[in-house]
Amino acid sequence: MADIQGLAVLHYDTPHFDVVRPGQFVLCAVSGARIDLDDLKYWSAEFQEAYRGPQEATDSFLRHRGPVFR
Repeated sequence: MADIQGLAVLHYDTPHFDVVRPGQFVLCAVSGARIDLDDLKYWSAEFQEAYRGPQEATDSFLRHRGPVFR
């Protein structure tokens, strides 16, 4: 990923994340939208991705696992 000024690099865990490289925001893995770290509430420790909201988290889960996941 390109070095974007202010872009943080995080390691996502449950129920928290660790800052690998400090910054002010991350990018949503689905929409590409900027998410300020103070507003980051949705991520996947399994996929190491951040999401803007629950819809993007669901979309990513279905993309990774498929709509017939059981």
